Amino acid sequence: MGAHEGTLEAALPWTPAEFEAQIRALGSRYHIFHPYQVAMNSGRLTRAQIRGWVCNRFYYQTAIPIKDAAVMSNMPDRDHRRLWIQRILDHDGTQGDEGGIEAWLRLADAVGLDRDEVRSLRHVLPGVRFAVDAYINFARTRPWQEAVCSSLTELFAPEIHKERLSNWPQHYPWIDATGYQYFRKRLSEARRDVEHGLRVTLEHFRTRAEQERAVAIVGFKLDVLWTMCDAMQVNYGIGGDDTE
Repeated sequence: MGAHEGTLEAALPWTPAEFEAQIRALGSRYHIFHPYQVAMNSGRLTRAQIRGWVCNRFYYQTAIPIKDAAVMSNMPDRDHRRLWIQRILDHDGTQGDEGGIEAWLRLADAVGLDRDEVRSLRHVLPGVRFAVDAYINFARTRPWQEAVCSSLTELFAPEIHKERLSNWPQHYPWIDATGYQYFRKRLSEARRDVEHGLRVTLEHFRTRAEQERAVAIVGFKLDVLWTMCDAMQVNYGIGGDDTE
């Protein structure tokens, strides 16, 4: 094969199965492998470090429906909006089902935080705030298909929730079990959301250049999640004396 033929072959689009495999391969960069998360899920974080994570992650939780509303505002298609709006309801809640943000505040209660302090956002670290705001800005300013694509880190989310549900009661018996409802809810919600997001991505990004752009977008979202953990590790450390 000549050099020219090799170039043409490299530029061919991936098949849908190959494209999906390229996205799923990014799971090796998911923040489940960040040292702060590894320590958290193996029982090596102190109460203060757990609380720091819960408090900072709340900023991300509050950003999710804002991000999703921004994505939906750019969607011209009613059928896609009908599907996407469920993500907002999942987090903001409805009458009789208070949603993910309330579930996260119950986690804050369970780890001994004052929910008013958590809601004030005054303890959110600059690095966490910067990363989350960058994600919201991406969703607001990029084509809606790219914003949908960025949500595909949810492909990897069920595993991290399963780890928390399995390991936290054993490692952190001081956490009230009523705080785990958020993790349970997201096991099914994330799988449902992925089905829609993956379909949009596989249908929209057709050329090799577009497909590689999609992979880079998922990589950007992975960097957002990793950067949040970096900021928390720098500020709170890992391990140490578990004192109040």
